Amino acid sequence: MPRKKSVKLAADVFRDNVTEIQKFFAGTDGLNEENKSWCADYAIIRLYLEFEVLMLKAIVGAINSDTDTLFQSSGIKFPKHLSEDVCTYLVVGNGYFDFKGREGLLKTLKKFVPKTHYLYKIIKSSKYKDALEQLSALRNFAAHGSRSAKKFALTATKATKIGSAGSWLRVQGRFEALLTLLTDLAKKIKHAAPY
Repeated sequence: MPRKKSVKLAADVFRDNVTEIQKFFAGTDGLNEENKSWCADYAIIRLYLEFEVLMLKAIVGAINSDTDTLFQSSGIKFPKHLSEDVCTYLVVGNGYFDFKGREGLLKTLKKFVPKTHYLYKIIKSSKYKDALEQLSALRNFAAHGSRSAKKFALTATKATKIGSAGSWLRVQGRFEALLTLLTDLAKKIKHAAPY
């Protein structure tokens, strides 16, 4: 019988990686303003990557620990035990894991777990809505810098103007607040996960 994929471990790894990102972000104090913003751009891209990894591992772990969750959302009966590789393939196919904002993540989750599943309910929580929207929008703005990405960043941050994702994140403890909310989200996932 295959070993169960640990969602709890994935949440711990995410929290450890967030701590490293936080150290990196805090260590930019001696830089000039432009370089601080560039570092903040990198930090949001890295944070998004770590969150993406957490979500993929959480979905794979949810399927791996109980294929009945997949049956409830897809209507297809799967064997009781699926390997981690098979679960990953079900989620990403031949591509890679990606989602478009919080709503896109919820749509992806609905393909693999029912709306009553702990993972779906945590991501759906209004407590994390703004943080998840900002994470995606600011990551896209930092990575692409396009007019469209800027428009979504303005909407997600409720700002009237924004120079760069990094410049917005650096003031008023915004990046630290985002880290705190995402760390709390990972903690909730860890406590709700059976493995």
